[in-house]
Amino acid sequence: MERDVIDLKDETFDGSFPFIPHYRRIHGFEMHYVDEGSGEPLVLVHGDPTWSYLWRKLIPPLSQRRRCIAPDHMGMGKSGTPDEPYPYRLRHHIANLETLLLDLDVRGITLVLHDWGGPVGLGFAIRHPERIKRLVLMNTWAFVPWPGGSFPRLIELIRSERGEKFVLEKNGYLEPALLGTTTHREHLTEMVLRAYQAPFPTPGSRRALLCWSRDIPVGESDPSYAEMKSIEQGLFQFSKTSTLLVWGMQDPVLSEPVLRMWQRIYPHATTYEIADASHFLQEDAPDRIVGCIEEFLDANA
Repeated sequence: MERDVIDLKDETFDGSFPFIPHYRRIHGFEMHYVDEGSGEPLVLVHGDPTWSYLWRKLIPPLSQRRRCIAPDHMGMGKSGTPDEPYPYRLRHHIANLETLLLDLDVRGITLVLHDWGGPVGLGFAIRHPERIKRLVLMNTWAFVPWPGGSFPRLIELIRSERGEKFVLEKNGYLEPALLGTTTHREHLTEMVLRAYQAPFPTPGSRRALLCWSRDIPVGESDPSYAEMKSIEQGLFQFSKTSTLLVWGMQDPVLSEPVLRMWQRIYPHATTYEIADASHFLQEDAPDRIVGCIEEFLDANA
């Protein structure tokens, strides 16, 4: 059964997420997305284990001058959870985003990508390079094999035989992931953590969380290896595309060497390093991120 999205549809989490919900029926589920402002489109794509709530502090200022579209991947946030396909793979998430953005017919897109949002958003981009105007990459990757060195203990656990019980039954993933890779933990108040946890109240609603970590391609036999390799090979299409790299330098998951890989791929890119931010830099330094994005957009109009 698809997860009921009505209970969260109008939830604002004490006003911290005040956006009107929008839905499109896509591939057997209701895909939720934020759509605020007007003008040139910014598409903000979250990763794992978050949802569009990740962008709540960026959308209001950025949407003053531009249109901000922030979708929730299937099984996350205010989106529904389809029974099929399962397990969810990278190709499924790319197809969902592609359908949404083509339905909305957005062009001249600035992609703002974080974590798994990078492979998903870039997977769309290499299929439709003519629609992409700029790239903003935040603590993400799009390479095989996994470039982040050894897996953090939490990801290793999820990928082990014990992972299913740990994620689905014990709900042991989301909160440790957020707390463990946010430098300024004081920003993760009880209300903020409640908002991040809200879409995942039952074992069945946590299936997407289990799938993301298990879908990271390491070897050629992994189901999403070929898809990720194809994305990596397509990155050259954006060698002349205006690109901004915003990086939390305390990230233990996608650490500084991954940023340097992006700089080698896109030597023309502007880089903004945030010394006191970790993987969830949107929680650590939202105002600084908005400032550097605004400056980048104005400089590359």
